[in-house]
Amino acid sequence: MSLTPERVSDVLRSVIDPNTGKDLVSGRCVRNVKVSGSDVSLDVELGYPAASQLDPIRQLVIAALKQAGAGNVSANVHSKIVAHAVQRGLKVMPSVKNIIAVSSGKGGVGKSTVAVNLALALAAEGARVGMLDADIYGPSQPTMLGLSGRPDTVDGKLLEPMIAHGIQAISIGVLIDPDQPMVWRGPMVTQALQQLLMQTNWQDVDYLVVDMPPGTGDIQLTLSQQVPVTGAIVVTTPQDIALMDAKKGLKMFEKVGVPILGIVENMATHVCSNCGHTEHIFGEGGAERMSQEYGVAVLGSLPLDIRIREQADSGRPTVVAEPDSDIAVAYKAIARKVAIAIAEKAKDMSLKMPTIKVTNT
Repeated sequence: MSLTPERVSDVLRSVIDPNTGKDLVSGRCVRNVKVSGSDVSLDVELGYPAASQLDPIRQLVIAALKQAGAGNVSANVHSKIVAHAVQRGLKVMPSVKNIIAVSSGKGGVGKSTVAVNLALALAAEGARVGMLDADIYGPSQPTMLGLSGRPDTVDGKLLEPMIAHGIQAISIGVLIDPDQPMVWRGPMVTQALQQLLMQTNWQDVDYLVVDMPPGTGDIQLTLSQQVPVTGAIVVTTPQDIALMDAKKGLKMFEKVGVPILGIVENMATHVCSNCGHTEHIFGEGGAERMSQEYGVAVLGSLPLDIRIREQADSGRPTVVAEPDSDIAVAYKAIARKVAIAIAEKAKDMSLKMPTIKVTNT
């Protein structure tokens, strides 16, 4: 049975991307449809990293087309990550396509652990990822990523990012002695943040995850107003006190025009390792209430689990220590939702604008 390109498009309207919930045609994923008799070839381009999802989506496409009468079907499913729009008045960095700020209103909610596992999950799905530890006073990413030594510099001006578990990383913690306190006032701290960001030789990064310090102080304002941020994630626990502070952080990002990609509810439940009893130690449903109040998505909930702490302390966070565990799967699901939220934002066109030159003739 012969098919036409129009008929192929109609068939693909019934194929739903399980990650976005949209069909491939309305999601503008279908490219280069070619029909020869009953044989069909096409490309499916996803706007988010999805190494673990490529073959399942390919099988959905093949099955739908064969059911419609296609013979041989060649479906090339791949990801293409592009830069997206940032705050008004700022330009995307040439070597970094998207910057994700991971923030919390208060300390102690596991923000840094979420940030590092998010970065590693994006990398596991095929993205080129960077990690910027913006917590100048209390850098924890060197420990969580198992970094040691000092970063190199090739030209004496730019720092080469350090590599850990396949991601690029930089932190004030690898530039100072571990026991040295950062007794700096606000202007010095914000200058250090800008130098770490701008004077690191990032290598074609799709997503730069920024582990923010807790609160809504100088660093948060500097990053929100002077750094081209694609979107922010707010990490909280279900506890009312944590939610109060998380709301302040959310409102701060809203005021400076940084989109909120969603909320991550950390330490949502605890499962007793002895008896298996599940308990909501810090309360229940807090993130969902915050989501409804402010109209932002809950990206996922994570448990209070001793393995998460042990693995982060050892320099091998859960996503790399136990990549097939339930917790790692939860982190990867959150990472996909973050990447999809970014993919659905307006694309940045500033780097594609033509340069107009006027010459005398």
